[in-house]
Amino acid sequence: MDKTISRRAEPLVGEYFPQGDKSLSHRALLFAALAEGTSVIRRFLVGGVTRAMLRCLRQLGVDWTLDEDAHVLTVRGRGLHGFRPPGAPLDCGNSATTLRLLAGAVAAAGVPCTLTGSAGLCRRPMGRIVEPLRLMGADVSAAAGDRAPLVFRPAPLHAVAYALPVASAQVKSCLLLAALAADGPTALTEPGPSRDHTERMLAAMGAAVRPLGAPAHGAVALPLAAPLRPLDLELPGDISSAAFLIVAATLLPGSDLTLRRIGVNPTRTGILDALRAMGADIALLNEETLAGEPVADIRVRHAALRGTVVSGDLVVRMIDEFPAFMVAAACAKGVTTVREAAELRTKESDRIAGMAANLAAVGVEIEEEPDGFDIFGGAIPGGAAVDAHGDHRVAMSLALAALVAERPITIAGFDILAESFPDFPAVLGL
Repeated sequence: MDKTISRRAEPLVGEYFPQGDKSLSHRALLFAALAEGTSVIRRFLVGGVTRAMLRCLRQLGVDWTLDEDAHVLTVRGRGLHGFRPPGAPLDCGNSATTLRLLAGAVAAAGVPCTLTGSAGLCRRPMGRIVEPLRLMGADVSAAAGDRAPLVFRPAPLHAVAYALPVASAQVKSCLLLAALAADGPTALTEPGPSRDHTERMLAAMGAAVRPLGAPAHGAVALPLAAPLRPLDLELPGDISSAAFLIVAATLLPGSDLTLRRIGVNPTRTGILDALRAMGADIALLNEETLAGEPVADIRVRHAALRGTVVSGDLVVRMIDEFPAFMVAAACAKGVTTVREAAELRTKESDRIAGMAANLAAVGVEIEEEPDGFDIFGGAIPGGAAVDAHGDHRVAMSLALAALVAERPITIAGFDILAESFPDFPAVLGL
């Protein structure tokens, strides 16, 4: 669906209570399925990416019910080895999180199955999980060597010490799940920090999973000594979705917006640090801990931005928020430089190339680099057609650009945003 969006005159004022965190929704659903007993998950994200996991688990014999209006999910777990062999391939849709986390779970469960997905998902490299799973003894074959479909056959798993070549919460989570059924402790190290949602949630469910001690990055997991305990929790709001509203409120004059009960896990708050370095007016209020995760209200007020430099560990801590950040950089005074962010090329789309082409099309001066970009900011002229490239975060970022552009912008494939933030158009009055 194409969508033409014009400059927004009204500020964003008031408060918003977004749906639950996407990463935590995925994990809570899958881990509840691996537990023994009934789990209740409140503020569950209802979107395309989580529907893919729901469908796959149904095929694996997991019974669940979802109250879509209340965003409450009830899952009756089958235990680590309780999955039923599915009668057809498990379609993960466009969700790499679903595929990667399920890969570790089905390897641990010892269930024969095939994981596949959309054409776009099947083009994404999966060698980062296939190779270490094979080192652990998993019997898994991949198309073209490292692409989905992935075919799993039952095989005993072994403990390993493995160094991830790139810091990745999805790869780490896949291997931690497999480690629950290994024959000894598995130690995973990373070159930098990545999200630790899996470690926190599995530990809360009774698994012997812990982070490595500083200054090392990674985690250690022992085989399950007792079944995972079911969950009864409310998920925090998704900071990756909130980031679009944070950028919008920063850019729209007169805005004063409070986002309620958002997850502020320090492995996820890089976007707040980067925007603050640019001069954004962002405050955390009412900080607390919710189901083991730090949570706060985030108040954002309009502010003029200046260019900044982003690299190193900060890249990992804001990896999903770069498309929105690029719009902020396009409006900031001066040059914004990003390096060491080549991982952006392996997301739902090549987010460096796609956003660079789209911003250039609407008149922003941007220079693309192999591992990043330079944006020469100031304003977004607009007045052009752009393409979301089948990427929900690109679609929402282009909408942000249109809200502050001097002339309307038409976005092809706008409706893909329903994958992770179905309420986005209504919240911004699009």
